Amino acid sequence: MLRLRHFLPYRLSLASNAVSDRVANVYQARFGLKIPEWRVIAVVAEQAHATQAALVAATQMDKMTVSRAVAALVERGLLARARASDRRTLELALTAEGEALYAEIAPLALGIEAELLKGFSPAERTQLMALLERLEACAIP
Repeated sequence: MLRLRHFLPYRLSLASNAVSDRVANVYQARFGLKIPEWRVIAVVAEQAHATQAALVAATQMDKMTVSRAVAALVERGLLARARASDRRTLELALTAEGEALYAEIAPLALGIEAELLKGFSPAERTQLMALLERLEACAIP
């Protein structure tokens, strides 16, 4: 018999929602950002620039969610579009204001992560990340 409390997809969904809600409340209240917008900012900051297709791949969000997040960030002046070297696509980069916002949020994000993991030993943290990587790999068809 299926028991949700012991069903991996259900438990992962609960954990993911709890973590996302905790983070979303902070990002929305302090910075007016939704989770998809923060993910776009984080990926672009890490890669220096990205196309929307690369953002879809990196964030595992659907095209429409990425498109809405990009549009909102461009409208706020946090992200800028520029022609890529092949001139057929647009690359996205953080503006100076976007970089300043990222510099303010990144330490906060790391602090939230540390708070969430404070009950885990360093070895358990390493093991958790390794197990998540393995689970993600197993989930790919």
